[in-house]
Amino acid sequence: MVASRSPDSDVRAATIAAATRLFAAQGFGGTALQDIADAVGVTKPAVLHHFPSKEHIRQAVLDAILAHWNDALPRLLLAATASSDRFDAVFGELHRFFAADPDRARLIIRETLDRPAEIRKLLRGPVRQWHAAIGRYVSAGRDSGHHYADVDPEAYVIHILLLVITATASSAVTTAVLEDDAHPRYDRELARIARASLFPPTTPTKPTNRDAQRSPAPKRKPAR
Repeated sequence: MVASRSPDSDVRAATIAAATRLFAAQGFGGTALQDIADAVGVTKPAVLHHFPSKEHIRQAVLDAILAHWNDALPRLLLAATASSDRFDAVFGELHRFFAADPDRARLIIRETLDRPAEIRKLLRGPVRQWHAAIGRYVSAGRDSGHHYADVDPEAYVIHILLLVITATASSAVTTAVLEDDAHPRYDRELARIARASLFPPTTPTKPTNRDAQRSPAPKRKPAR
């Protein structure tokens, strides 16, 4: 028997979801507690029952993003043994996570610009653990000859993370320049750039329609 969610847990989850959307659109400073309460459909005291302040809501939003990676990353790295399989697993999950809800990516960009000192703390603290784990995978591939010999593992991980975040945050706008199959083309090229900057080329082969379509585009929220 599946346990039903309590009203309290529903309000908490809805508050985090609404705050993610509002902080991404308006910024932390431009969002009032009442805006969040209105978006959830409860009173402001009801929100404050779960979160003592707006700052606590912000922390819960960031914690929710970090919690996903603290859970998913070890599983992905352990499940795939070959270097290319690990790339597909980690990059695929990274892309799916942000493409499923681009507000997550927009939030991180806003936070980086509006509150750089706080994001630096995040990068040097909770993020460092999984950044180091992916960096070790890149290092191992470099040392075994599977990755470029001159790749900088730590810098590569940051650049790919930034590439995915900015690409998904802006995709509703930037895909307008692509006329046919815009999102699948956009996503395939994003993956190709990330892969090509890590793996040296092998014997070139002519791409087939099957190769071009092997990675289905992640489901996206409709553009607002």
